Amino acid sequence: MNKEEYENFWNELVNAQIAELHKFEKKEIFEGCMPIEVMAKRGIDTLRYGPLKPVGFDDPRTGKRPYALIQLRQDDKCASMYNLVGFQTNLKFGEQKRVFSLIPGLEDAEFIKYGVMHRNTYLNSSVLLDETYNLKLNNNIFFAGQITGVEGYVESISSGMVASINAIRKFNEKEKITFPETTIIGALAKYISTPNKKFQPMNANFGILPELNEKIKDKKLKYKKLGERALENLREMF
Repeated sequence: MNKEEYENFWNELVNAQIAELHKFEKKEIFEGCMPIEVMAKRGIDTLRYGPLKPVGFDDPRTGKRPYALIQLRQDDKCASMYNLVGFQTNLKFGEQKRVFSLIPGLEDAEFIKYGVMHRNTYLNSSVLLDETYNLKLNNNIFFAGQITGVEGYVESISSGMVASINAIRKFNEKEKITFPETTIIGALAKYISTPNKKFQPMNANFGILPELNEKIKDKKLKYKKLGERALENLREMF
């Protein structure tokens, strides 16, 4: 999108009609999965620093970075269906068709499935689970996946791995193991099992890792050091 196209899209989006919400849907907004129209209402440039961020992309027609950019994810093998990345929404279906058709290239697109928001249901793991995703009140029960408060596919897989390893160890009467909190796997497990009155689901991110002993301003170098530390601690663990 160029600036004019983006501003037209943004204006229509923030003024579009929203579907009637249930009481529980109005209670609070989960920052990690926010309706695009809610995000847009936070400021005209908010989307350009979020799901429409153009950094890292150049328009092959001009060789320049676009003003805003929508990413599509291929949803079938024959490349006939695509998903609008980051476009979770509470807009009425008719409004979705009208507003999203303003996106350049999608003017004549057929919308096979409209977006809907779902309730994000999860355990109060900070009270109920330990760092192996084991239920504290019944050691025969393990949980895994997004119901534990980890957010994302890879994160859910990591919780399943930790839970399954320890379920097998328990069955074989071996001591449970926890992953180092210097690893993302261990940090997520620690996050969901640490008492927190405002507990919310968490994605994998460098912010949940303990700080390095040295201050490093260069982000790439810092992340490299964090990765090296994690790998070293994993080797020590096994």
